[in-house]
Amino acid sequence: MKEGTIMKKILYVIFAVVTVVFTSCESKFLDINYDPNQPAADVVNNDMILPAVEMNLAVAYADYLNIVGGYYCQIYAHSAGTSNYIDYSQFTMSATRSSGTYAQLYQKVLSNSKVIREKAKQDQEWGTFLAATTLRAFAFQLLVDCYGEVPYKEALDPSNLAPKYDDGQTIYEGVIAELDEALAKAAPADLVAQNFTFPGQNAEPWIQFANAQKLKMLMRMAGVKDVTAEVKKIIDGGNLPATDIKIAGCWAQEAGHESPFWAEEFSTLGGSTQINVVANLAIINTLQQVDAEGAITYADPRLASFFDVNSDSKWVGNISGTNNSTSDAPFKNADYWCRPKASFDMPVFLISVAEVEFFIAEYFARQGDAGQAKSHYEAAIAASCATAGVAGTESAVVAQFPFDNANWKESIGISKWLALTGINCFEAYTEVRRLDYPKFGSVKGSDMYSGSGAQKTGAYVAGTLYTPYMVDGQIGDNKMLERWPFAESSQSRNGNTPKFQGFTTPIFWGK
Repeated sequence: MKEGTIMKKILYVIFAVVTVVFTSCESKFLDINYDPNQPAADVVNNDMILPAVEMNLAVAYADYLNIVGGYYCQIYAHSAGTSNYIDYSQFTMSATRSSGTYAQLYQKVLSNSKVIREKAKQDQEWGTFLAATTLRAFAFQLLVDCYGEVPYKEALDPSNLAPKYDDGQTIYEGVIAELDEALAKAAPADLVAQNFTFPGQNAEPWIQFANAQKLKMLMRMAGVKDVTAEVKKIIDGGNLPATDIKIAGCWAQEAGHESPFWAEEFSTLGGSTQINVVANLAIINTLQQVDAEGAITYADPRLASFFDVNSDSKWVGNISGTNNSTSDAPFKNADYWCRPKASFDMPVFLISVAEVEFFIAEYFARQGDAGQAKSHYEAAIAASCATAGVAGTESAVVAQFPFDNANWKESIGISKWLALTGINCFEAYTEVRRLDYPKFGSVKGSDMYSGSGAQKTGAYVAGTLYTPYMVDGQIGDNKMLERWPFAESSQSRNGNTPKFQGFTTPIFWGK
């Protein structure tokens, strides 16, 4: 039987074992789940559960987390006359807003990963064990990057309804140790259960994925812990992805089968769709820069890959914290703003070559090796251009954003923010919080928006963030929303939920 036929049969079975979880305000497509306590049929095994884990991770990561992260790091802004995401545009997060995604990651990614790991360990299927461990590490990384502290050591025990929360660094170090164990057991030729990330392949690409995931988490800790030896070992080993790791080729223009971001924001299969997510002025005016006379001084070759032009064939981004009146032309027309480039079959990127190269550049910058740092920084930009479909144009980007070893955080922070625009905005949001770049400039949203529709954008400085026109009072001016309140789905039932440290208290890696 052909691989494609096998995967179609797996997809059919997965969608037959379905529950719906609301990961955002509309959630237009089905969320896939296998309940290990209620197996649907004898056919449900690791070949079925692993794809279900991937699909649930894809939904959480490419839909909800991508959208919210995009608002917080000012890649996205809110459209005209809607209210669905205006709170995110104003740097607000509630315990209920993220609750569905929190539950999805625990109940459908982590719980099912645990089932896979236990069965794979029992059967000594080390390729499958590594795959499940890598996805588990990925999910725990996301949870820490949102909340700072979440249940880890006592999590996933159905008899313990009030697991203790662990601090973020403990969780990072714990799952890195799990990755080490899985990497030590897996060999490149080991078989892996059916999956969407590397269909038909053995453990070799999963080893590279695990190394990249480990590199990412180690470098996230680099500001608070000496990880030099561990990172050096990964870089020297050289067994890192040569191509972007993504879930692709499995999406279809059918209800419940479309790529998550498209299904949430663009799909019309369920009827008309309301435009919510548009481009932010900050990202558009950094990717395309003009002088005082309005002449274009820089046009990033990736811009058209990241966003569509507006209805006037121009590049225009909206201002964070606004909800333009529908009576104010041209702002009443949602098509006045550029929208993110998307398609029903768009890939879900898990980690890109550009991200890996940026982390390696940061490692060498921290070691004082300016030459290697510059080389990998430029390789990261080249990889970003290749992913965007404009390979060979990186010289223009490097000329506009050259590497400055004395200010490496600024160089890497801004360039990574731009590169991740077309990959996953949650990672961009996380890296902005960690590296503190782009920084907030002196111009605020209230300086650029009159409140009645008119924009005064000339004072904006490319490569900076700004305080939204209306901002959550618990955040204040020139500050990022650093962490999210603990999810309602946990704190309402768990008496061990710790006291929330506040919206502006950094995650451990940002301190």
